[in-house]
Amino acid sequence: MFPKKGKSFPGSPRTARQGINYVSVIAAGLRKELGDTHRAVKTVMRWTGANERTVKNWLAGRYGPNGEHLIRLFRHSDEVLDAFLRLAGREQAIATKKLVIARAALVEVLAQIDLIMGERSRTR
Repeated sequence: MFPKKGKSFPGSPRTARQGINYVSVIAAGLRKELGDTHRAVKTVMRWTGANERTVKNWLAGRYGPNGEHLIRLFRHSDEVLDAFLRLAGREQAIATKKLVIARAALVEVLAQIDLIMGERSRTR
């Protein structure tokens, strides 16, 4: 049963009790990837379509992006996506993503090695 007064639910979410919140996680991810410059603000504005004041509030950790803007940030920022997945307790998704990236890099390197080795055998 809810109390009759107040504007919030009793208790607090698990992440707030741990000192972690959505707004600070997004701000930290953006600052880690882009820094804290006006160029960062312009970049995030271009990625999301949000106005300058809104983006500055995100970077400062005063407010967080809404769902639509958050999805647009995920498209462009691996740091924000990784931070959000950690907040959601989905570290395994981050590891899977990194394995896919590492595999693609290995395939590329192996193709280059094969190309080099093929050229050497033709010249002999």
